[in-house]
Amino acid sequence: MPFHFRLPAMLIALAASLLPTTSYAQPLLGPTKEDRNSLTLGLGGGIAPEFEGANDYGFQPGGVIQGKVDGFEFQVRGPNIYVDLVRDSADSRWNIIAGPVAQLRFDRTSRSDLDDPRVALLGTRKTAVELGGYVGIGKKGFLIPPASLTFDLVFVHDVAGAHDSYILTPGVSLSSPVSQRAFARFGVSIDYVGGGYSRSYFDVPALAHPGALPAYSTNGGGFKSVGSTLLLTHDLGGDNRKGWGLFALGGYKRQLGQYARSPIVRDAGDADQFLAVAGIAYSF
Repeated sequence: MPFHFRLPAMLIALAASLLPTTSYAQPLLGPTKEDRNSLTLGLGGGIAPEFEGANDYGFQPGGVIQGKVDGFEFQVRGPNIYVDLVRDSADSRWNIIAGPVAQLRFDRTSRSDLDDPRVALLGTRKTAVELGGYVGIGKKGFLIPPASLTFDLVFVHDVAGAHDSYILTPGVSLSSPVSQRAFARFGVSIDYVGGGYSRSYFDVPALAHPGALPAYSTNGGGFKSVGSTLLLTHDLGGDNRKGWGLFALGGYKRQLGQYARSPIVRDAGDADQFLAVAGIAYSF
């Protein structure tokens, strides 16, 4: 598992590579605030695979913005933006989630991320522009009064011709304060992708090169990966609605079936993918 220290010019790289297995419908930096207007800015750094299925890891900086405008929640995670168009009352025991999603995918778009020469022979990919939406429902007071359980479903489709396909991601997460100043969330999600995504990122053409990976073709779409994340936050002041706080996120993702058997993963990479990110945030 080689490791390299890299500082990309743009802060978007962290969210692009670190957050695929994080539940979309839940805030990254902690529990949703009761204020109708709020803003949280986060900045941190993390370690993640250079591309999906890689066993080369790199350190990358990144940031996140989340908040509310007149009760409508939004999140900006690097190149990804989510907006919840449903305003729930503060005393409701249910949280209904629905809104649009827009994101960019930079997987294997730069030769600097292709340290394995066998993968480099396959060339780079175009940047994917994925548009769609997400829906979900959360139950407040699950098991214990402060905890909540949330189910969500995200669908996006590439409109830029990078893979010209879709990703469907159902997820479930359990969130709860663990002390007066600490908060934790554990989430599990699974990715189902279309045939275009499979071909673009996991197929290997036959190449007349002695060091090339063996030819491989996926058989349409399928369940690509399953992952989990654990988020911990700690408030540095006395009011979790404003002031400074710390956050840490760890995650694991496992490539499945025909995706784990792809030579890009099996021979040049690893089906087991890990991530770790930590940072500081300020809430207004």
